[in-house]
Order: sequence, then structure tokens, then C-alpha cells
Amino acid sequence: MIRPLLILVTLANAAQAEFALRDGDELIGQEALDVRLRGNILTFFDDGQSEYYVDGRYTYTYANDGGTAYGYWRIDDGGAVCIEFVNGFARCDLYVTNGARLFLLDEGGSRFPVRP
Repeated sequence: MIRPLLILVTLANAAQAEFALRDGDELIGQEALDVRLRGNILTFFDDGQSEYYVDGRYTYTYANDGGTAYGYWRIDDGGAVCIEFVNGFARCDLYVTNGARLFLLDEGGSRFPVRP
């Protein structure tokens, strides 16, 4: 009985293991992250915007009239925000805080600060 539980715990933490955390990074709990995202728009320093709709829809509007990507978002058991885009592409990102700053980390190791 312990083995299935260990597998579930390992799977729940798998998303976090793929992201390059830095000293001072703090994970955001699922509930707190849901409150922070649902119904809100996050703007990045390049002026791109992620909009997390209350009903689970998602848009990313690129800076400088670069267009908009559409999809659906959810928070997985490991705390990663996963987007399934309507074009068939999917990705998961991790939001962390470091001090007073919010950052989006992608699986490729990039780090994107969110404007306050």
C-alpha cells in the first residue's frame, strides 16, 4: 500500500522538479495561486499579458500587436499552471515569489518577472 502512495507523491512533485528554482524562490500553494490568477491579468515586462479567466479560459496577448494565443488553464497537483492551447500545443509553467516579486518559470529554464 505504501508503493502507490509514494508514486502519487512523486508524480505530484514531478512538475516542480523540472523547473530551475533559485535561492529565495518560494512556491505558491494551489489555493493561493488560484486566487492570484483566476479572473486576473498578469503583465510581463515586455508588455505581454496572460489573462486567466474565471471559467478556465486563457489568453496570452503578445506585446507590440503580436497577436493572441487562446487556450484553457488549470493548476496541476504539483502547483504548475498548465495551458492547453487551442492549436494543440500545451505547456506548464511554475509561478514563484522571491521577496516581493512574482516570477513565471518555464520548463526551459527561463525566468520572467511579472510587473507589480
